[in-house]
Amino acid sequence: MPPIIIELSGWLPAVIIPTATLLQLLTIFKNKSAQGVSALVWFMFGIANLGLYIYTEKYTDYQAIIGLLGTAVIDFIIVAMVVFRYGNTPKT
Repeated sequence: MPPIIIELSGWLPAVIIPTATLLQLLTIFKNKSAQGVSALVWFMFGIANLGLYIYTEKYTDYQAIIGLLGTAVIDFIIVAMVVFRYGNTPKT
């Protein structure tokens, strides 16, 4: 396969995965609530991203750092927002 295709293939998930995750984070901010967002699902995504980062053994590649570690950080921010009930007001 041509090297340019391989290089572009590495950048696709490095752009798409964090963008998709950021869309969820922005939706939480826009709605001012994490209600209905699954902490377990986003926790599992975070763990999967960390596992894939370790598995690929490309510890210094920007694609891996941005696409996997960066996304894992955002995943865990989403988890924290759900766990700490971001935007949910206590019912009286």
